[in-house]
Amino acid sequence: QAADSKREQFRQYLEESGVMDVLTKVLVALYEEPEKPKSALDFLKHHLGASAPENPELEALRLEVAEMKEKYEAVLEENKKLKSKVKVY
Repeated sequence: QAADSKREQFRQYLEESGVMDVLTKVLVALYEEPEKPKSALDFLKHHLGASAPENPELEALRLEVAEMKEKYEAVLEENKKLKSKVKVY
């Protein structure tokens, strides 16, 4: 009886935390794959990794990359303007 109670508590925990939904979605995606992957485990790892919560460091790096791209574009634009001024002289 105690084992059944623990099992039920664990199942409820998984449902409340959203684990069951995520697992179900990934398994359905695998089921619906027209061509089954060679490794079902790799498929699950890939798709579960994609739905994992974002690492705060990753988000900070993404922001930094976006800022650097903006700066790069600004420098390219400035470079074009300076080249055209140099041509005039």
